[in-house]
Amino acid sequence: MTHRLPLSVFIIAKDEADRIEKPIRSVIDWVEEVIVIDSGSTDATPEVAAALGARVIHNDWPGYGPQKRFGEDQCRNDWLLNLDADEEVTPELAEEIKAKFANGSYQDADGWRIMIRDIYAHEIAPAPWAYGYHQIRLYDRRKGRFSHSSIHDTVRPNEGAHISNLNGIMAHRSIRSLEFQVGKYNRYSDMQVADMAARGRTLPRYRLLTEFPVSFLKAYFVRKYVKYGWWGLILSVNYAHARFLRVAKAYEADLTKRSEKG
Repeated sequence: MTHRLPLSVFIIAKDEADRIEKPIRSVIDWVEEVIVIDSGSTDATPEVAAALGARVIHNDWPGYGPQKRFGEDQCRNDWLLNLDADEEVTPELAEEIKAKFANGSYQDADGWRIMIRDIYAHEIAPAPWAYGYHQIRLYDRRKGRFSHSSIHDTVRPNEGAHISNLNGIMAHRSIRSLEFQVGKYNRYSDMQVADMAARGRTLPRYRLLTEFPVSFLKAYFVRKYVKYGWWGLILSVNYAHARFLRVAKAYEADLTKRSEKG
């Protein structure tokens, strides 16, 4: 049997039957355990995950951060690798992690950031210019845990923890379709507005004018969506609309609050 790393992988999921296979298959053969935290799927997500060798645990949805903290608590190893249901470990990243565990150099840091790059349905690998972001995903849970935030799922390292970067990338398949993307950012904007209200944060009204054009330019040029051609134009418009929608909903909530006061 192939030697398995003393590493626990955990994935939070709901209604991901069409996507859960890729993240599980990218790690199942070389880690000690893969755990899927399902929050009430109405499709075959639990069955697909179990058939691939993952341990499936149900937990009602408490928010992003709390759900990932629940996942951390289910793992038997202290070293954890977190994946989302729309992500997968690339072969290059897998070999890098295996090598670090083979020579013990994974312990040179308390947590490792991984570059997560977007990949789309018409692609077989992320483009070299694909938008990406670093996140701590391989880490010692004794030196850091996911935050408690219901909308932000980020590992918060303990004071004094040493964090370094891996070279390999994780592929991020966030868009099933444009319909899915629009529905996702529409729902997420509701959570953002609720979070801002809970923290007493307000947005200046001038952003109703500036948010869309500034966000479009950021997506088209800074995120390099221009390199995708017409597809990049679509991505840029949707990104700008998602940003604008958050500002618009915050303004709508303010109008409603003021009208209720009289």
